[in-house]
Amino acid sequence: MVRNEFGVLNRVTSMFRRRQFNITGLTVSETETEDLSRITVQFEGEDRAKTQLVAQLAKAYRTSSRGRSSIPRTPSRASSCSSRWQTMTQRVPRLLDAAEAFHAKTVDYTRESIVFRIAGQTHRIDNFIDLMRDFEILEVCRTGVVSLERGHGVMRRNVASV
Repeated sequence: MVRNEFGVLNRVTSMFRRRQFNITGLTVSETETEDLSRITVQFEGEDRAKTQLVAQLAKAYRTSSRGRSSIPRTPSRASSCSSRWQTMTQRVPRLLDAAEAFHAKTVDYTRESIVFRIAGQTHRIDNFIDLMRDFEILEVCRTGVVSLERGHGVMRRNVASV
């Protein structure tokens, strides 16, 4: 969690760049309070270097709290995807059946295309897109992974002191 101020995202991502980490996913959103934003960063690297970076982020300017989720597929981690597929009359039933198997929601349907929205674990969305490659993909837009604490824990700590 960081203060919702101009330049904070740049300072946080610069830490990754300076330490030569490749960011594989980045999601930024406002939280339940307009004063704070949640930054979720996916990155790869050696465990020791990751631990150092997370510790340095905790000391970073305007970082109010931080957490590390190393379990890649916990129920609290999810992403979403919207995708648009070309509709050909003879393939529409197969397209709809495949989407239904993944509980994808139809959000737009025209003569030319159909748009699905799906949310869930990253590997589930990957599998959905892979299965749907049998049809003509017009567009795919994925959000980044978001992560929430499980149980009674919350990431936001000492907000009054931010």
